[in-house]
Amino acid sequence: MADITTDVLIIGTGPAGGATAALLSTYGVENLIINRYRWLANTPRAHITNQRTMEVLRDLGRDVEDEAYMFAAEQDLMGENVFCTALAGEEIGRMKSWGKHPSSRAEHQLSSPCRMNDLPQTYMEPLLFKTACSRGTQPRMSTEYVNHVQDAEGVTTTCLDRLTGKEITIRSKFLVGADGGNSKVAEHAGLTFEGKMGVGGSMNILFEADLSRHVAHRPSVLYWVLQPGADVGGIGMGLVRMVRPWHEWLIVWGYDINQPAPEVSEDFAIRVVRDLVGDQELTPKIKSVSTWTVNNMYATKMSVGRVFCMGDATHRHPPSNGLGSNTSIQDAFNLAWKLAMVLSGQAGSGLLESFDVERAPIAKQIVTRANKSIEEFGPIFKALGLLDSVDPVKMQQNMDARCDDTDEAEIQRAAIREAIAYKVYEFDAHGVEMNQRYTSSAVITDGQPEPVFARDAELHYQPTTWPGARLPHAWVFGRDGQKVSTLDLTGHGVFTILTGIGGDGWVDAAKTLGKELGMTIAVHKIGPRQEWQDLVGDWANAREIRDSGAVLVRPDHHVAWRSEGMVDDPAAALRSVFKSILNK
Repeated sequence: MADITTDVLIIGTGPAGGATAALLSTYGVENLIINRYRWLANTPRAHITNQRTMEVLRDLGRDVEDEAYMFAAEQDLMGENVFCTALAGEEIGRMKSWGKHPSSRAEHQLSSPCRMNDLPQTYMEPLLFKTACSRGTQPRMSTEYVNHVQDAEGVTTTCLDRLTGKEITIRSKFLVGADGGNSKVAEHAGLTFEGKMGVGGSMNILFEADLSRHVAHRPSVLYWVLQPGADVGGIGMGLVRMVRPWHEWLIVWGYDINQPAPEVSEDFAIRVVRDLVGDQELTPKIKSVSTWTVNNMYATKMSVGRVFCMGDATHRHPPSNGLGSNTSIQDAFNLAWKLAMVLSGQAGSGLLESFDVERAPIAKQIVTRANKSIEEFGPIFKALGLLDSVDPVKMQQNMDARCDDTDEAEIQRAAIREAIAYKVYEFDAHGVEMNQRYTSSAVITDGQPEPVFARDAELHYQPTTWPGARLPHAWVFGRDGQKVSTLDLTGHGVFTILTGIGGDGWVDAAKTLGKELGMTIAVHKIGPRQEWQDLVGDWANAREIRDSGAVLVRPDHHVAWRSEGMVDDPAAALRSVFKSILNK
């Protein structure tokens, strides 16, 4: 007999595990989360927090969203991505990033009620963990996953209590492996992967120093330092990342992956800090050092039976584009409502198969994008002349040549500007963050063709109610003047129908189907003198249906199905849709 029983056991308290626990507890699902360590993240690791992730926090509650903003560095402090020879040295160029450019800012504001920000993992993890535990999650720290065995009825997991040294068994109906890039759960579940681990080596140096005199006039999260001859391969590019403006920092510095990971002494760390800052008199406080590998691997399958893996366990990639924590939390948003509905009996187990079908392609996409972003530094190195020689003196001369009054130098300056501007695919790829569309059994298109992206799908978000896409954001207004997003009307663990004048048939059908299926189906009518009014017309422009039509939205804000107008028998239409989606 197991020592502990629960509905869902979650391995790992990082962004993926914490978000899963918080969502499940919000939905009323019994769950237990374990962590092999005594506490949560002790380094800031992930930090870029995009709008889609903030929408998940908003769905958990405005108190959760507001607390994230309270601890985050706001968008205006994120965006002047700087390339220089040292923080105190010469600046080579910069680009407006993370929605800082006016045209990008407008696109961000039009696409979501939420604002992207910089929230280090040392703040995100406690926020999710606190939310989960305060709503019912049972936590166990210092508890290490050992192995699991699943059967037709559930999963038996063996864990090590690291305080007593004794093994315990936990019986759950489902197991979620959110245990990071070296996931034992994924290994034991037999998940298949493509790609390669350890394609590069890096070290993190976390330190404190007041650097405001070097950076406050050009606020950014990332400062890229180019010092020929100083690093692996001779190019000498290091990253100085803002953790807390402008006194806490993280330096990322490379090492030769073909050699053993270096022992980073405090003296070495101080030297690297001084070199990249450009101040040999600086006395930084070194808080921690660590080494890690750049990976290029993704799971082609993210679940086996009753075992589901997510987060870094299934997408292992460099921090480029800031996609790690964001994708992990969005994995959780996809899975949690499905587990809740299956456990409550509202859906059949076949619904859970859609998690793998929907999220595995996202894992491949973001791993590919993150590694491609590393490659896209190459044109900057080439334009600066850093690839033409391995002699540091010659490399410096090539960089200096851009300042000459020659035709060749003018061409070089143009090439440098173009190469830096092209990094928009890493530092302002709004489409990568927002354009996720699902094709699975949990989505019904009724043969409606997927809309073609009018602009670059990696750079620009394209709103659409095509089934599988995220519901477009539009502000609507209540009779009392309250202003809410269409996303606020949906989510929260239930299916929602958005309709308008002439849509009373959908209202009645939702009541009928809700009773039949034993579940809540929310309905909101949008239009003149209705519950919600589209005073600006943004919803009418985005909905792609008539007033009498319906957009059925899943609990994770993705469109499940839509009808262009009213049908002869709306209850029958909805019944067919729900039975298909819920595998009933």
